[in-house]
Amino acid sequence: MDTESSHQEIISQTEKTIFQKLISEQSFWVTLALFLICFVMFFVEDAFSSKDNFFNITRNFSFIGIIAVGMTFVIITAGIDLSVGSIMGLTGIVCGLFLDAKYLPSWYYEAIVEGGFLLNIYVWVAIFVALLAGIILGAINGFLIAYLKLSPFVVTLGMMAMARSLALVVSNNKMFYQFGPKDELFYEIGGGSTLGFANASWLLVALTIFMGWVLKYTAYGKHVYAVGSNKNAAELTGINVRWIEMSVYIISGFFAAVASVMIVGWMGSVTNALGYAYELRVIAATVIGGANLMGGVGSTYGAFIGAALMETIRNSLLMAGIDPYWQGTFLGLFIIGAVWLEKVKNRKN
Repeated sequence: MDTESSHQEIISQTEKTIFQKLISEQSFWVTLALFLICFVMFFVEDAFSSKDNFFNITRNFSFIGIIAVGMTFVIITAGIDLSVGSIMGLTGIVCGLFLDAKYLPSWYYEAIVEGGFLLNIYVWVAIFVALLAGIILGAINGFLIAYLKLSPFVVTLGMMAMARSLALVVSNNKMFYQFGPKDELFYEIGGGSTLGFANASWLLVALTIFMGWVLKYTAYGKHVYAVGSNKNAAELTGINVRWIEMSVYIISGFFAAVASVMIVGWMGSVTNALGYAYELRVIAATVIGGANLMGGVGSTYGAFIGAALMETIRNSLLMAGIDPYWQGTFLGLFIIGAVWLEKVKNRKN
């Protein structure tokens, strides 16, 4: 009887209700903090709750959020990608170069821009080339890390420097702002809106849901978590650990390119400084949202809500009249706090 009662006691301790599971998730507390800040700002500053400000907040955090969704896959595998900001800059330059086209061979402009079987084909060519560049850069990172067993920190730090340098080389330190005869199509893709929300916001929501489904319900997603939790055990179960590690960096590079295309369409121009220091904001969004830098933990919703919280804080500080130079201090405090909460949660578990 004593044995049975002890077993029942253990089972009762390990089982959790839905509410207990909910409050154990860091993303829940981040969501709560977001609503609390919005509630306070609603009474402090009337302009905060305006339709235009809400549109600006949701649009602005979308670019960071898109990259953070890709970064989540990397961090779950206990990796890190410091090159996303530079990849964003280089792919943005590549996109602008193919849209402008005057620096490309004359046959390209005549055949694709002026003589394409669809007048707007060059817009999609430019987007495709930019996305392909992001995939290639991510694949290089992944190959060096997964197959040559180099440190993710060192590899992506090197790619950060190389991609930024290549952006300077490709652009020749020029700004691209003339996007051809169908530039309004490109501007609409990145800077347009649907049903009162920016297209970038809709894209972030779609990617968050789809990639969240991939992580939770597909074999690939389960393998990503397995690699991050215990790489050796994952390999013993037959998981292709090297391919999983390489693929998450491809995803990260691709999502950085997607965000780059969207933000270039919104701004209507691109320079080689695009994406500068974005890697810090992206990593911060994923960590604040509950991703564990040690691997095995993370969610796309966490990346989404982490990015939303960061932008809301930034917007609130500006509206409250606080010097923008303090933004980094507040962001750093939130990052440290998020890591501390994760540590406390792990200790309790």
